[in-house]
Order: sequence, then structure tokens, then C-alpha cells
Amino acid sequence: RERMVGETVTYVRNQNINVTNLCVNACGFCGFSRKPGDADAYLHDEVAVREKARAARERGVTEVCTVSGLHPDFDAQSYIDIISWIRDEAPGVHIHASNPMEVAYAAQRSGISTREVLIGMKAAGLGTLCGTAAEILVDSVRAVICPGKVDTATWVRIIREAHDLGIRSTATIMYGHCESVEDRARHLAILREIQDDTGGFTEFVPLSFIHENTPLYRAGRARPGATGREDILMVAVARLFLDNIENIQASWVKLGRKMAEITLLSGANDLGGTMFEESISRSAGARGTDYLDPAEMRRMAEDLGRTLRQRTTTYELVRGETVAGVIPGSCA
Repeated sequence: RERMVGETVTYVRNQNINVTNLCVNACGFCGFSRKPGDADAYLHDEVAVREKARAARERGVTEVCTVSGLHPDFDAQSYIDIISWIRDEAPGVHIHASNPMEVAYAAQRSGISTREVLIGMKAAGLGTLCGTAAEILVDSVRAVICPGKVDTATWVRIIREAHDLGIRSTATIMYGHCESVEDRARHLAILREIQDDTGGFTEFVPLSFIHENTPLYRAGRARPGATGREDILMVAVARLFLDNIENIQASWVKLGRKMAEITLLSGANDLGGTMFEESISRSAGARGTDYLDPAEMRRMAEDLGRTLRQRTTTYELVRGETVAGVIPGSCA
């Protein structure tokens, strides 16, 4: 880590927007999705999405991130419209949106190719693609945890298409459920091969399984999440094996703040985003997922003798940024 990225810890000032929790899928690891008629199902309309995008701009974010359920009425134009609304209300803000599953769903609903969907999204203002929906890139595991999602080959193909079109993406793994150590290794090997070929991954984000409110765990088909040792080991192994991906994120949303700080010692160099609102992990049982103040991030970094810097989505450092709100260190 020190050789690749030095002693700087980075973060991105971003706003998360989950447009809807209505979803045609029923992934076993998800506590977020709802069906039509559920009392807590929601869909933010154009007015609401625009309001959230304006709020993001007023907060001075450099990124808006949006991933949602697969709404039964959505098609390619729906996703393109959402990106356009955000671009209109937050000009100059980077849009980090959708994932290979949403791209495949949009293509299927509209009767066009996934490449055409990506081209339309990019024209509307998409900056980078979320590398989620990867979970574990082993089809025997996917058949258990997310049988309705794209298979491994389709996920890989769409990511490669995005990279070929100049749309970079994140890379993720969701671990700590019913996969084996060998499955994790196979997954990392796929990511490494893609990066060797395209160089399109901006970062690797290990996502520790949040189990409490998920059907998979409640049915006895998953472990109660990864242990702390596994969280540390995942980051350490990724840092050594993924030698072609510079940046590894410690997801405070998934790990909690203290474990996220510890993984900065085992190979991670980034603390992710400020978020401001977050629904998916919270619905699965995570706590304190909505906002992490950069002042607290600075305290975490300085506790390790490192320096916090704000970055963009693609890891350019933001010049002249300040982290206000020093946390006092005295009881006097």
C-alpha cells in the first residue's frame, strides 16, 4: 500500500440517491427490496430526484451516486432520464450510477443491446459505472444468493463494454455469506484479469455482508457475516493480489467506523464517501450509514499518522479543500 499510494487517506464528498426500493428481483442477501403493495415501498418521482440533486449541489459534493431496485416499470429511458435530471440540477457534479444488472435489465426491457444502453447513459451524463451486482462472481454461489441476477459472464461482458466505451467503473466483492475462500479467490482473479486488459477499474471495494434483516440469513443459508479477521484478511489479500488496482476502499458503511480504520492498516487507502443518505445497507441491518463527517475521517487518518485528502470519483486530489470541525482532544 505504501509503495503504491503512499500515506494519504482519501475520501469523496458525495451524495447517495436510492430512487426506488421496488424490485423485480428477490436477492437473498437484500433487505432493501420491496414489492408493489408493500407499505414501505417507494419511488421518488422526477420532482424528488431533482430536489435531491439540487441539495447535493448545495452541499458542495463532487459526486452523486445512484443505484436502485429494478422497478417493474423501468426501461432504458427511465435510467437515462434519472441521469439527465441529476445532470440538469447538479451541473459539473460527477454522476456515478447504475451497475451491470441495471444495464442488463434496461436493455432487456427496451429490446436493445447493453452497449446501446451504456452509450445512452453516457450521452445523458453518466461519468462512471458502479461495479456492484458482482457479489461473488461464481455462478454456483450466485444461484443461491441472487438467482435472478446476471450470470458471471454477463457481468464481465458489460463491465468490459463500459470500459471499452471510456466509462470507468469500481470493482466490488460481497463476502461473508455462503461463499468459500476459493470462491473469493476466483472472484479476485476475474477482476485482476479485467484490469490487466482494460485498466478501467478506479478502485476495489470489499463489501462485508450485512446479515441481520436478509432472507438468506433468516432461512439459515448464510453465515452471520464475516468476522473482523476476515474483513482484515480480505483487504490484505486484495492489496497483494490486485497489484493492478491502486485504490482499495474501507467501506465504513459496511464495516463500521472502527473496523474501517483498522483496515486502513491492512492495505486500504480510501474511506469512501460522505453519503448524506443511504438505504440499502441500513435496510439489511447496518447502523449509522447515512453520513460520515470529513472531520471524523480526518481523526481516523491522523490516529494512524496519515493525512486525509479529498478526491474526485476518479481519484484526482481536490486542490484547496479544507476539513472543518476539528474534534477536540481535551476534557478540560
